[in-house]
Amino acid sequence: MSKFTDQVKGNWNLVKGNLKQKWADLTDDDLLYEEGQEDEVIGRIQKRTGETKEDINRFIDDLKFD
Repeated sequence: MSKFTDQVKGNWNLVKGNLKQKWADLTDDDLLYEEGQEDEVIGRIQKRTGETKEDINRFIDDLKFD
């Protein structure tokens, strides 16, 4: 299981909200996520925002959920 999957499993709605706050241009379609499709969702975020895969993963990794 990837770090992305570990971080978002069970928290996707919270992650999605944080991503939209950081990058307001993201749409619900950009953020469609199904387990096993991590690369696809990261690719859509990259395309929309121009950020690197590493920067997107770092942002997600830095999110904290209680």
